[in-house]
Amino acid sequence: MKYSALSCAFLVSAALLSGCSSSSGTSQAASDSKASSTSSTAASNLADKKTFTVGFDAEFPPYGYMDENGEYTGFDLEMAQAVADLEGWELVKQPIDWDSKDMELSSGSIDCIWNGFTMDGREDAYTFSDPYIDNSQVWVVPADSGITSPADLAGKIVGVQKDSSALAALESDENADLTNSFAKLTQYGDYNTAFMDLEAGGIDALALDVGVADYQLKNRGDGFVKLDDLLASEKYGVGFLKGNTELKDKVQEDIYTLYDEGKVTELADKYGLGDFLCIEEYKN
Repeated sequence: MKYSALSCAFLVSAALLSGCSSSSGTSQAASDSKASSTSSTAASNLADKKTFTVGFDAEFPPYGYMDENGEYTGFDLEMAQAVADLEGWELVKQPIDWDSKDMELSSGSIDCIWNGFTMDGREDAYTFSDPYIDNSQVWVVPADSGITSPADLAGKIVGVQKDSSALAALESDENADLTNSFAKLTQYGDYNTAFMDLEAGGIDALALDVGVADYQLKNRGDGFVKLDDLLASEKYGVGFLKGNTELKDKVQEDIYTLYDEGKVTELADKYGLGDFLCIEEYKN
């Protein structure tokens, strides 16, 4: 996503930037003036806090999604639940339109964005936790497409999630020649819809987060393959309103506690993300 989207870390319309979406185009809904006011209120109320509301893309497995029982789950949501349990908070899982995440955060409707949320390029727009997942943007194509590298995408229709990390990478100067070679770049609200279009032949390739890609490939059989060439690399963090350092520090402390207790690794392994954890690199 997110830079919105399907992995070392894990989590957090304008900013994704995605998560598991574009940075330079991030809106200033999390503006400094509003951030200062809201974060001061949040800080003064932290001791009395009873709920912890996490905004997430409900169609971004394995980070956040609805399972077969109709329950919202995923690596990031289980991590958020573990933090809430440590603090005695009630976790509120709030699905959001990824394009509206900044508005949700600045209005106080959510406490943070925790859903494969790309930090790279957004560092000045949010107060972030330390990175927890080292993520990459990859390509997925039909197994029988004959496409073996990005160069083969010339003249093809490529799909990507709106306001996602993959979209930001494709719109960067570094990839301008590649993107201009496509017949069309189609943007989707979520990756489930994009995969259905890929399966139906509506698009020829899909650019997305590696964790999301691995999850989808595992659950969709042998009809798709992941190219060896990466589009881009990035890291995930939990995103808070700019200036809300008190809540960020508390959540960060709890993440490190859970990591030391083995809970983070347990959950990462459960969701096939163990190889992407990068907490050890940043933990003091």
